[in-house]
Amino acid sequence: MGTEDEPFRTVPAELRPYLTELVRRTRAVCGPRLTGVVAVGSLALGDYRHGRSDVDVTVLLEGPPPAGTLRELAGALDHRRLPCPAAGLELVVYAADFARVPSGAAGYLLDLNTGAQLPGRTAFDPAGGPSFWYVIDRSVAHQDGIALYGPPAPEVIADPRPADLYAALRASVREHDDGEGHLADNRVLNGCRSVAYCRTGRWFAKRDAAGRVAAAEERFRPLVEAAVHSFERPRAEALSLPGPQVREFLGWVRARVDEGAAAVGA
Repeated sequence: MGTEDEPFRTVPAELRPYLTELVRRTRAVCGPRLTGVVAVGSLALGDYRHGRSDVDVTVLLEGPPPAGTLRELAGALDHRRLPCPAAGLELVVYAADFARVPSGAAGYLLDLNTGAQLPGRTAFDPAGGPSFWYVIDRSVAHQDGIALYGPPAPEVIADPRPADLYAALRASVREHDDGEGHLADNRVLNGCRSVAYCRTGRWFAKRDAAGRVAAAEERFRPLVEAAVHSFERPRAEALSLPGPQVREFLGWVRARVDEGAAAVGA
């Protein structure tokens, strides 16, 4: 392999051909406007689980691209044309100028979800939708994103300001407390990840964050360990967790996020 292939050594072998082709197609569609392709999410945090995890990718473009370019990119990466070997692809395109500056907005040009286990989504306008997913993902990308094409992630993706990040964490807890459309184990493990961030100022993989919470909080240890056990199974075989305990845990998470926000003046 040449130097250009070096970043792909840091991603699981099952995904290397797919991500190589994803970058190739993105370069072919976007041309010189393309300034970066960054692997984020579980890939960046080293906790990708084949058959369970999504592939999360951020794409950065210089200048406002023609709408046709974004539609062409969505079509080129659609699961029906480029089968995703993971549970699905969650790809977000930003203007490079937007991504370089801290922001609490969603701010995307294209939000594409496609794959065998994901509801399809192709959106071009973030207005009116939730922003917290994107804010948290950009923070993870700034910390640990894997540059598959272009400069290192911290040079092209800014970390959100504390006030914006804690607002996103609060919104994330509310979303998971509602529970609609989320596996119970992910509700618990995302809560653990939020608590670990509030306590350390760093993002951890879900299972690492769960280990920290389980070790420190005996009251919630059985629930957290059950969530990890469920997370290690395929999505279709995820275990059900007791609803009242999950809601109690997320109420506790919300209080920890509020404490963290107060500590940094957010």
